[in-house]
Amino acid sequence: MRRMIPIVLCGGSGTRLWPVSRRAFPKQLTRLLDEPLLSRTLRRLQALGEPRVIATRDTEVLTRRVLADRGLDPGRSLFEPVGRNTAPAVALAVHRLLQEDRGEAVMGIFPADHLIEDEEAFQAAVALAVACAELGQVVTLGLRPTSPATGYGYVEVTDEEVARGAGAEESPLIAYASRGFREKPDAETARRFVAEGRFFWNSGMFVFRVGVMARHFEALMPELWNGIRRIDADLTNLEEIYRELPSESFDYGVMEHLDQLVCIPCSLGWSDLGSWDEVARVRRSSDRAVEAAGASNNFVFGFRDRVYGLVDVEDLVVVDTADALLIARRGTTQKVKELVEALRAKGLREADEHVFEHRPWGSFEILRDTERFKSKILRVAPGQRLSYQSHHHRSEHWVVVAGRPEVTLDGEMLRPQPGEAVYIPQGAKHRIANPGGEWVEIVEVQLGSYFGEDDIVRYEDDYDRA
Repeated sequence: MRRMIPIVLCGGSGTRLWPVSRRAFPKQLTRLLDEPLLSRTLRRLQALGEPRVIATRDTEVLTRRVLADRGLDPGRSLFEPVGRNTAPAVALAVHRLLQEDRGEAVMGIFPADHLIEDEEAFQAAVALAVACAELGQVVTLGLRPTSPATGYGYVEVTDEEVARGAGAEESPLIAYASRGFREKPDAETARRFVAEGRFFWNSGMFVFRVGVMARHFEALMPELWNGIRRIDADLTNLEEIYRELPSESFDYGVMEHLDQLVCIPCSLGWSDLGSWDEVARVRRSSDRAVEAAGASNNFVFGFRDRVYGLVDVEDLVVVDTADALLIARRGTTQKVKELVEALRAKGLREADEHVFEHRPWGSFEILRDTERFKSKILRVAPGQRLSYQSHHHRSEHWVVVAGRPEVTLDGEMLRPQPGEAVYIPQGAKHRIANPGGEWVEIVEVQLGSYFGEDDIVRYEDDYDRA
């Protein structure tokens, strides 16, 4: 296997998979399958080289955890201060590799949230793409369409063979010269594309030499490239420059304008998992969903340990989370994006936020949020601690339910055991630390006049938030 530098793009918020996928907890970090999609993608790419991730700062905590779980150095990945679509992300990756004097290296662009079931076919296609890229070609993987889909762009190929790779004698893997990209078609055009056999879905996976793509950015997107080139190696001016960059996709800004492009048609068992209909196609309904009395062909997805009973209904998609429930008819779930916009228009927090949030020290989950009190579960990871802090508007009651934390309360060290409680008066300085090897869990009840997360005064912090 030829080596390369895989770049994984983690943009987007996956609004079509609401209520599971939300702004700070997007599709690639959710467990739609047996593990986060980002983890599956990284594992698949580690056979090619050491993957690097480009994600937004909103998802940095969880992204770093997934990288660490895969044994990858999070310090080699990049976290955008603000999303600017795919062209700035790819340009930033190219610029960073040029700063490392890797202009002759081959790099690949891969989405973080796609499912690929035939990994052997994927490895063979990428190997051929790398061989073409080493000759200076820009390569895209074209997916053999399984239906006349209107939700994907297409790539058209010619009869000109550029290279051949592994595969059966009667069906070798072939790289063809391409006539370029085609926009998402209407239904009639999509049927014609599939019938002609020369059009393949645009997978969003591209392979090329670093220096080659730098020249394309300079020629095709000079304003963007000039901005990216000003970013220092230590990234101290990343935020200042990045916020000024134009928002444009890599496909529109570069790929659609290339005179010479190579496409490798392949079948990878691919899905972009872009809707609940697609998720329902690749996984089973919840084991705790019971259909009776005429109910049939329903799909239920739930994280909670609860039973779902369906009576005399059919073709429904039911998605259940702690604070939101989606019910839709099969075949219509692409419209969930419109629903999210309606939720935002009503000012509902649930459009973008879950009841749980992840922090560098662990996470918390809101159990109840009322005018009189707010209750949470705090989970503190081994070796981590919260900031030394106080609150102006609330007191807190903690009950330790797991682990053995160290609690600092106005300078005094306490070591409560599971089942014991600690009272934090309003205005008192306090901190939770977990020096042990297992997670600490604490049930917290807040009492006061205001329970917002901004009612925190930090005096010391391990994560530079003081």
